[in-house]
Amino acid sequence: MDKGKEIAIVAGCRTPFVKAGGFLRDASSLDLAKLVLAELRQRAELPVGAIEQVQVVLGTVIPNLQTPNIAREAALAAGFPATIDAYTVSRACASANQAIVSAAESIASGQAEVVIAGGTESLSNIPIPVSTAMSQALVSASKAKTLRKRLGAFRGLKLKDLLPVPPAIAEFSTGLTMGQSAEKMAKENGISRASQDRFAAKSHALAAAATEDGRLPAEMVRVYPPPRYESSLPLEDDGIRRDTSEALLGALRPVFDRRFGTLTAGNSSPLTDGAAAIVLMRKDKARALGLEPLGTIRSYAFAAVDPSEQLLIGPAYSTPIALDRAGITLSDLTLIDFHEAFAAQVLSVVQALDSERFCREKLNRAPLGAVSEDKLNVEGGSIAIGHPFGATGARITLSLLNELRRRGGGLGLVGVCAAGGIGFSMVVEAE
Repeated sequence: MDKGKEIAIVAGCRTPFVKAGGFLRDASSLDLAKLVLAELRQRAELPVGAIEQVQVVLGTVIPNLQTPNIAREAALAAGFPATIDAYTVSRACASANQAIVSAAESIASGQAEVVIAGGTESLSNIPIPVSTAMSQALVSASKAKTLRKRLGAFRGLKLKDLLPVPPAIAEFSTGLTMGQSAEKMAKENGISRASQDRFAAKSHALAAAATEDGRLPAEMVRVYPPPRYESSLPLEDDGIRRDTSEALLGALRPVFDRRFGTLTAGNSSPLTDGAAAIVLMRKDKARALGLEPLGTIRSYAFAAVDPSEQLLIGPAYSTPIALDRAGITLSDLTLIDFHEAFAAQVLSVVQALDSERFCREKLNRAPLGAVSEDKLNVEGGSIAIGHPFGATGARITLSLLNELRRRGGGLGLVGVCAAGGIGFSMVVEAE
C-alpha cells in the first residue's frame, strides 16, 4: 500500500477501568462512551471540517436496551453533529477490534475519511431477563384494556416463573462458562497453577509501574461518577493490586473447579466497567491536518476454532495469518500485547506458537518461535487493568502504540481471544 494511504491512528483515550459494582455502578455504557467521545474530540484536535465528516463505530457486548445503537446515541450526547453516521458492532471480547477493523475498511474503501472506533461496557448494569412465561404475561398485560384483564394475564404463573434468570458468561453452544473453558485449556496444555500466579503477579507489578510513572494515566479521561458528579475518580484502574505477590495469589482457592482447578479470581480478569476509543484516518490526511500519527495498521486477521475444544486459543490461529499478511515474523515484533482473559489462556497461546506439534497439526506450518517475556504485555494486562468486554481491544491498541513510540518505534502485535472460539490479531507500526 502507498505509504500515504496507510490507515493511521492519531489519538485515543479511555476511562479508568473500574470493577463492576464499584464506583461506576451508576454510569451506563452510554455515559462512559459519551465521556470518551467528548474527550477524544478535544484530544484529537480535529478542525471543524473534519469533525463534520467523522463516523463513529463502537463495540459492545452487553446491549443497553434503551440505546440499541449506542454509538449513535453516544455521538449525539457527546456533541457531535447530528448529521454524522454512527453504528454499533459486536464480536464478543473482540468487539472494539471489530470496530477498529470496520473503521479501517471504511477509510480504505473511501466510504469515510475520519472514524472514531472503540467500545464501551457497563458490567454493573446487565439487563436481567425474566422467564419466558413471565415475559409473555407482561406483554399480554401491556396490551390489555382493563385492569381485570391486566391482572388476568398473570393467572397461572408459578413461583419459579417469577424469578429472574441469572446472567451467566457461558457459551451458548457448550454451556460452559469462560472460566470453565479456560480451566479445561489449563489442564490440556499443562499450564501449572504456579505459572499462572507468576504471570498474574507480573501483570499487576507492570501495570502498577505504568500507573506510577504516568504512562497509563496519560491515556485516561477524568470521570465524575453519577448521580452527584461531585468528585472525580483517580486516574488509575482500580483492579491493580500493588501489594500482591505469587505467594498471596497462591493462597487463593480455585473458583471454576474447586477440587482440581488452577484458575482463581487472582489469575483471571475481573468483570469491569469502562470505555475506550481511537481516531483513525489515512496517513496523508493526518499529515495534511497537521496531526502526527501514533502509528499505522499493517495487517489484521480473524480466526475461529471449535468452542468445544480450546475456546480461547484463537490468537494462536489468527497471529500467523496477521504476521504473514504484514510480511514479517514473530521475531520482527518489538512488543506483543495479548489480552489477558486468564493467565492460563495467554500462556496456552504463547506455548502453542512455539509448539512443533501444535503448529504442524493445527496450522500446517513450522513453529513461529518463542515469545520473549521482555516483549509481552509490558504495561501489564487485563488481569490487573480490567476487562470491559467491548472496550478492551481499543485500550490495548492505544497503549501498545504509545509504548512503541516511547521506545523509538517498531512493530507491535495485538492479540485478543473472544467467546465463540474467535481469535483476533493485528500488526501495528509506530515510527
